[in-house]
Formats: sequence, C-alpha cells, structure tokens
Amino acid sequence: MSKWARVTRPLAAVALCGVVLTSLQGCVEMMVGTAVVGTLAASDRRTFGAQTEDKAIVLKGENRVRNLVGGAAHVNVTSFNRRVLLTGEVRDDAMKEAVEREIAAIEGVQSVVNELEVTLVSSFSSRSNDSLITGKIIASFVDTKDLYANAFKVVTERGVVYLMGRVTEGEGHLAATVASGVSGVRKVVKVFEYITEEDYRRLTRASEQQASK
Repeated sequence: MSKWARVTRPLAAVALCGVVLTSLQGCVEMMVGTAVVGTLAASDRRTFGAQTEDKAIVLKGENRVRNLVGGAAHVNVTSFNRRVLLTGEVRDDAMKEAVEREIAAIEGVQSVVNELEVTLVSSFSSRSNDSLITGKIIASFVDTKDLYANAFKVVTERGVVYLMGRVTEGEGHLAATVASGVSGVRKVVKVFEYITEEDYRRLTRASEQQASK
C-alpha cells in the first residue's frame, strides 16, 4: 500500500464525524486543520480552481432557487467539477424546467443533470433518513479496498443515491455496487465523470507528491 493510501484511509475515517450535519471538508478542518484539508482536497481529483468554483456555483444556485420557488419546493444544488446535479421535489414540470434554466445560466456551469421530481415536498424525517444513508455509504467506501471516499460526492433523496466524482469505470462500478448494498437504498444513479486509467495514475502520482511535501 502506498504512503498516500496509508494516510488517506485513516483521515477519511476521521472525516466521517458529523457527516449527517456538516460537509466533509468543514468537519476535517475542525478536527485536523487546514494543512490536512489541502491534502484531502487534492484527493478528490478536481483542481483547486474547480473546487472553489463548485462552492460558488452552489451558493449562487441555492440563492437563485430560493428566490425562484420560495417555500413551494425543496431543491438541492450539488456541483462537482462544474457539473450541477439538481435533486428534490417541485410542484410541477414548469417549475422543474424553470429551476434548470436558472441554474444553467450561472457562470461556470458546464452542464445540468435535472433529477427533480414532481411530487410533494419530502418530510424532515425523510431527509434525516437520507442523511443517514449518505453517512453509511461514505463509511462503506472508507472500508472498501481500492475506493477513496474523498473521490466521491454522495447525494441521497428519498432513498435514491446519486454518485458523483471523477473516477475510472472500475471505481464507478465498485462504488455503485457498495452503495446498493447499504440498507435503505432504493436505487443508485451514477452521475460520474469518467477518467482513464492513465489519468488515474497521473492524479495518484500528483497526490502522492503533494502528500510527501
């Protein structure tokens, strides 16, 4: 096992603290400091510029959605490598399309995957259960050989799990298999950006070099 693998798995386990209530990076930063956060951030295979832009897209998207739908819908905006996933519930197809148009117009957004459902807004208990499922999946990724939790973004809505990340086809298949085995998961939807094995080796070398500095 490489030095990077030995470092990443224990830190990923630490990163699970409070996963139901807080983001992965925010939790790690409180626990182990910004230096380690920088190393972990590198392992998710986005450039730092893309990570920063994703945060800005989410903030802008959430604000635009709030102004557009108010309390009439429940919409989650997730951005990974400038690709936006929309999940949640809206009252009709017109609102679903309006939300997508609003998000697509944000600077930096390259594509939108619209998985909004036209149905009643989910309950607090349903969302809490979704958060629990997300935490279980991330924990399962940490425990699975050849998977790195920080390479994935996990979103759960009404028991449907959406997996994002820059991964090889083999990693994507394994992650989907692991996620589908978690209790409470109704379906797994892959929203991956696939990379080649050569890309994977190049990114791994870059991460190991950063970890050794």
